[in-house]
Amino acid sequence: MAHTAMQLLDTIFFVAALIMSVVIHEVAHGHAANMLGDPTARLSGRLTLNPLSHIDPMGSIIIPLLLITTNAGFLFGWAKPVPYNPYNLRNQRWGTLLVGGAGVLANFFLALVFGLLVRLSGLAPEALLVSTFFRGAIILTGLNLVLGVFNLIPVPPLDGSKVLFSFLPYRLSHVQNMLEQYWYIFLIPVFFFAGFIIVPAANAIFFLVTGYSLGLYVLALPF
Repeated sequence: MAHTAMQLLDTIFFVAALIMSVVIHEVAHGHAANMLGDPTARLSGRLTLNPLSHIDPMGSIIIPLLLITTNAGFLFGWAKPVPYNPYNLRNQRWGTLLVGGAGVLANFFLALVFGLLVRLSGLAPEALLVSTFFRGAIILTGLNLVLGVFNLIPVPPLDGSKVLFSFLPYRLSHVQNMLEQYWYIFLIPVFFFAGFIIVPAANAIFFLVTGYSLGLYVLALPF
């Protein structure tokens, strides 16, 4: 009974952490755009951490809960993208890179903060997992690392594509046009094979920040 209650609390916390992480990710995009000359997100009322302004019913609630309840073994979700107009940016080439990278940097910053808390605890793995606070810190660290690494994949609409496009010379603009037009064709295999990239990368960063294996994070997952 106690184990079931703990699993339920973990599930609730995990979904809440996912929602807040993707909200912070999107708000970071909006703040970066606003600082670089595009007020679209601010004028749309999207520079707020209130999740009600950002929740996408399908991507923020239904899909994550479905993946958890069906023991899918992985979790994915998204919030409503923060609107921005790249033509308002003072520097449209590098401004796009900064706006695109802001969300990923926000996720990595959150992972760093909570990961360092885990590292500074000095506790044994067993003690970390029975502590509600550090269990939550482990989940937040791993979750934000996975979100950050996943969004670095250079396929639209992921943020990595904006970084890639900023470095593409004009003569290769047809590559950008193709990716933006047929993004769904390229994104489908990402869901099947990204784990081979995301898991090792997130594992390495998790160990670097916390001093513990990502296996500890997996043990704390509610599914």
